[in-house]
Parts: sequence; C-alpha cells; structure tokens
Amino acid sequence: MAYTNVSGPTYYRRGNIQVWDFIRDQGLNFHLGNAIKYICRAGYKDSRVADLRKAIHYLQNELENEILHQRPSQGVSPWFPGDEQYEASFTDWATDLDR
Repeated sequence: MAYTNVSGPTYYRRGNIQVWDFIRDQGLNFHLGNAIKYICRAGYKDSRVADLRKAIHYLQNELENEILHQRPSQGVSPWFPGDEQYEASFTDWATDLDR
C-alpha cells in the first residue's frame, strides 16, 4: 500500500483501501484502472454523470482494443452484444464524447 497520498482527496480515500492501491493490487492496466477511478469517484468530485461517461469511455477503448487484437475474453456474459452490434451502438456516442 502506498502512503504518499494519505492526505489526498477524500473522493479517492473512501472505504478501506485507496483507489490506486486497489488498481495496483488487481494488476489493472491504464484503461481499466482509469475506469475504476472514475466509477469510485462518481458523484464525489464532479458530476456523477460526467464521471460515469469517462469510465465508459475508458472501458470502450479497452473493449475496442480487445476486439481489434482478437483476444479471447474470459467470462463475458452471453447477453453481451457481438462486435457489429457493439460498434454500431457505441461508436457515434464515443465520438461525441471525444469532442
């Protein structure tokens, strides 16, 4: 556990473990770590909706990278849309978010 931010922002220090310690403990990459960060602080720093959109943005980028590199995903729910449906439903929304 890192102690360099013991007095950091309260929106990252809620609970028993700091967000960055959880991310590190789970071995998450940049995009998944940022999604967790924004989910955990949603509604505690800025707009809840804005933070959730940021989390979705990072999750979408991670998913697009998975699809692009055709890595088999473990444990994906059968209800999850296929690549074509995913791309059609989220690509336009993400483009608007990047603006």
